[in-house]
Amino acid sequence: MAGPPVIIWQQEIERVLRYRDLVPRLQDALGKFSRRDGAAVLQPVRTAVPLQKHRGFMGLMPAYMEGDGVLSAKLVCFYKREEGSTLPAVQATVVLLDPERGNVKAVMDGEVITAMRTAAVSAISAKLLMAPGAEVLAILGTGTQALSHFNVFTEMFSFKEVRVWSQTQENVERFVRSAGGGVRGCGSAEEAVRGADVIVTATRSTEPVLYGQWVKAGAHVAAVGACRPDWRELDDMLMQSAVVYADSREGALSESGDVILSGAEVFAELGDVINGTKPAEREKTTVFKSLGMGVEDAVSAQLVFEQWTAKETMRPVLDF
Repeated sequence: MAGPPVIIWQQEIERVLRYRDLVPRLQDALGKFSRRDGAAVLQPVRTAVPLQKHRGFMGLMPAYMEGDGVLSAKLVCFYKREEGSTLPAVQATVVLLDPERGNVKAVMDGEVITAMRTAAVSAISAKLLMAPGAEVLAILGTGTQALSHFNVFTEMFSFKEVRVWSQTQENVERFVRSAGGGVRGCGSAEEAVRGADVIVTATRSTEPVLYGQWVKAGAHVAAVGACRPDWRELDDMLMQSAVVYADSREGALSESGDVILSGAEVFAELGDVINGTKPAEREKTTVFKSLGMGVEDAVSAQLVFEQWTAKETMRPVLDF
């Protein structure tokens, strides 16, 4: 008989989850997803339930990896908050199940998993698509996702300059303090991105904040916000002139306002590049449109569970 599920809280996940372990697993999962092999990854497009009274929606993101024995589902709520709101913009819970018995093995706080796996996939996109010798990173946004992107991008790459912009100077100053220095706050989005080699957009915006006329030729953009069909972060000029990649083609065509409203073509999935079936157009301006996928949560939750279980096993037992 299966025992009760373990509950793994945010602080415990922060202690065990590391980018050096997470990135390789996510890269492998992206490749498996793009092969469309049902034995490797089964994952529907995210189901969304509108929360109109609260200006948000709830998403359900299940995934099953038969070959790896991993079954999970994430419940995530997104909200369109007013600037200055003290309420969270995103809340998430990840459930890990035993695929044979069907019982819940673990329930995990989803905030750290969501932030780290999203940033790690963006970093994989940069590894694959940014121009060699990239020196300047610009981040639009100063929330949890912006900080997680700063952490993994500066861990994996050696940028000479990091710039950040937000709607308010207070948020910029807070981010600079949180980042521990080495970041230049900018007074406008244009100032932040002009001449940047890599640009991350991680905002709550529903209208474009990044314009193609500001982006230098050959830059790579990782667009993380605007996860609804009528939300935007990037303008038509950028979307239509860049080579567009996505984590999931189906997800981008059904959920991404940047893709849908601009009419841009999705050239490839990241997994296609990993698998060698589509090229990495490094010499061109590229956009990676991130929507997030259940398989990313599945491999992240499995890694957390393995690391947590290993630490629990190693705890000393006191003999009274």
